[in-house]
Amino acid sequence: MWPSLIAKCKEGGADVIETYIFWNGHEPAKGQYYFEGRFDIVKFAKLVAAEGLFLFLRIGPYACAEWNFGGFPVWLRDIPGIEFRTDNEPYKAEMQSFVTKIVNIMKEEKLYSWQGGPIILQQIENEYGNIQDRYGQAGKRYMLWAAQMALALDTGVPWVMCRQTDAPEQILDTCNAFYCDGFKPNSYNKPTIWTEDWDGWYADWGEPLPHRPAQDSAFAVARFYQRGGSLQNYYMYFGGTNFERTAGGPRQITSYDYDAPIDEYGILRQPKWGHLKDLHAAIKLCEPALIAVDGSPQYVKLGPMQEAHVYSSGKIHTNGSISENGQICSAFLANIDEHKYVSVWIFGKSYSLPPWSVSILPDCENVAFNTARVGTQTSVFTVESGSPSYSSRHKPRTLSLIGGPYLSSTWWTSKEPIGKWGEGSFAAQGILEHLNVTKDISDYLSYTMSVNISDEDVTYWNSKGVLPSLTIDQIRDVARVFVNGKLAGSKVGHWVSLNQPVQLVQGPNELTLFSEIVGLQNYGAFLEKDGAGFRGQVKLTGLSNGDIDFTNSLWTYQIGLKGEFSRIYSPENQGYAKWSSMQNDDTQTPFTWFKTMFDAPEGNDPVAIGLGSMGKGQAWVNGHLIGRYWSIVAPESGCPSSCNYAGTYGDSKCRSNCGMATQSWYHIPREWLQESGNLLVLLEETGGDPSQISLQVHYTKTICSKISETYYPPLSSWSRASNSRATLNTVAPELHLQCDEGHVISKIIFASYGTPSGGCQNFSVGNCHASTTLDLVTEACVGNNKCSISVTNDVFGDPCRKVVKDLAVEAECSPPLATEEPRDDM
Repeated sequence: MWPSLIAKCKEGGADVIETYIFWNGHEPAKGQYYFEGRFDIVKFAKLVAAEGLFLFLRIGPYACAEWNFGGFPVWLRDIPGIEFRTDNEPYKAEMQSFVTKIVNIMKEEKLYSWQGGPIILQQIENEYGNIQDRYGQAGKRYMLWAAQMALALDTGVPWVMCRQTDAPEQILDTCNAFYCDGFKPNSYNKPTIWTEDWDGWYADWGEPLPHRPAQDSAFAVARFYQRGGSLQNYYMYFGGTNFERTAGGPRQITSYDYDAPIDEYGILRQPKWGHLKDLHAAIKLCEPALIAVDGSPQYVKLGPMQEAHVYSSGKIHTNGSISENGQICSAFLANIDEHKYVSVWIFGKSYSLPPWSVSILPDCENVAFNTARVGTQTSVFTVESGSPSYSSRHKPRTLSLIGGPYLSSTWWTSKEPIGKWGEGSFAAQGILEHLNVTKDISDYLSYTMSVNISDEDVTYWNSKGVLPSLTIDQIRDVARVFVNGKLAGSKVGHWVSLNQPVQLVQGPNELTLFSEIVGLQNYGAFLEKDGAGFRGQVKLTGLSNGDIDFTNSLWTYQIGLKGEFSRIYSPENQGYAKWSSMQNDDTQTPFTWFKTMFDAPEGNDPVAIGLGSMGKGQAWVNGHLIGRYWSIVAPESGCPSSCNYAGTYGDSKCRSNCGMATQSWYHIPREWLQESGNLLVLLEETGGDPSQISLQVHYTKTICSKISETYYPPLSSWSRASNSRATLNTVAPELHLQCDEGHVISKIIFASYGTPSGGCQNFSVGNCHASTTLDLVTEACVGNNKCSISVTNDVFGDPCRKVVKDLAVEAECSPPLATEEPRDDM
């Protein structure tokens, strides 16, 4: 996917690709390095260079990034005496060794800019300033050591520390936030850099999905450059998928879509991608003026919450037209009132500013772009990340319309033994810490013991009509309690208490506690101490003679699952499990393996699998772990019916998907599929119905746009004169439509020039309507991948004089196969 993703970044107006380097991906075991497949950083760097883009390498090596353990390898915890991210010799030795390794590879491959390569910036540490105080003076010493260690590597390009206000003089301190226009580095000698512009947010299992409006993203970026910014990076421009068990914790979902301009599957998210592309083009038209100012731009107060910043090659008189004075001049006009439209007077003209918006004037006269006025299409995908693959809210379970055909009617199952199954099991006194035992080679660890119950206890419970309870002081992520092989109950949470009633019989009872990790903690101080599993006391309460404390009892430990260690998910290991044809009751049995064979959908579009009919588990396709799945439902409340872009954004502001599973659709990369005979294997922990699983291709199905005849001329009508001044060739606004690469506009669903009302998928004709609109738009667009139409009476005639008119169009995109006409062979 890399080449097309990088090309889409460039097409969107990016100059630099920024990427983390994940230590646990590149050094999975101490001293053993891996730079292949998805971890081939050299190949990635060379592909970036091939597109003519720069590279910003965030070496860290702590990353956060909602990635498992923040990028730390778990073996690091086992080094004697180690403490992460502080003045600790064992940690500093490992960190220095890894950072040096990466830098040496970059030098050997000639990837630094002074060697002709793409790397212009690199980062050491990551948001350390957020937690530095927790470490006292040792934190300050460590930060200074990290800076000096990095500088001593003599890379020839600057080093960055983000969120580090006390960074030393030779290190660039930078901003990470939703807004950074008020940020200034700690020295006038440093450029103003925004390393993470959060244009969306991540999602946790059981929570709604966050969205950040395109207008607010554009407003934040425009304000940053208006107030003197140098470099700004979208976090994320493409987030993708946390395949395997790389999603961080606690409990972050497999998708890392992030509401980014390029969605998880590599498809453009519109209008966000296109609106930001237009913003970038407008800012670049101002570049000669932006770099002509050495110091601060001219500041003009335009109202109580309105202001202008003027960049020019000389002093500008802002109360009259500057079109004749020949200077390079660009201006940003801001209205930070989140409720009111305001008209402001500058350059001898009046400008109307929508609420919470910035207008960009590349020539200090004409508006090229306003952050609140979207001139880009809206796209609707075949599979929306939030749409349920079937409705998990209603019983009986019914498939929602978007679900499509079922994947398979033929399924086989295999039962996973609970508790001890053999390989690697051992007995130990007391409750051992989960990660110390598993070293994170599996999400799963079971603790098993035998409990003898007397006749008196059974009589006592029966007479009182009560059950005894198993209690654990604290559990992390997921704990399950099995009694005599049957699931008694489960608990989900982050260091929460468990109190589970259990049905015990007279005589010996086998008690198994199942501890599950759903992503290791990726943020905060003292990560090495966080761990997993159970803490405190484990007791059986409600017996006739009081409680029994199992905390220091003899437990049998079993790491992982038998099917997992036998690799029964890989095509070549199918004989290692006993598979039988699926029966109805298999769907309700915890810890069951399911498998089926399926054919890949035709074409090249990305593939999504709908696992909303399943409970919780992991899914493999042809031996590749596509990630954890979990059909845990978000709360019913907290999602507004509409989202106002204006006003300060926070991750809980514009959420969707309330009352539905946080994630139902999962990405299967095309590269992991063959035309036919693909093996899907699921490990289901709680029970689910695989016969309801569906497969969909993910592409832009519906595209809409609505443009006023008063909208700005297309940005392509701007040019630069020989003296670098931006000049506008005044032409009519244009409506642009485009399907995904290789797809064509197959049908115009709605088209009206006049006074249409409503929004995408909900347009209706107004009182004023040019009857020729549909025919003209059909002729211009159908059968093409993209089309543009001038929004003017010259094209459509004037259906109503002295009324401002809009052109609204809704079209359908189809893969090329679907649009071919059937042949007439007669």
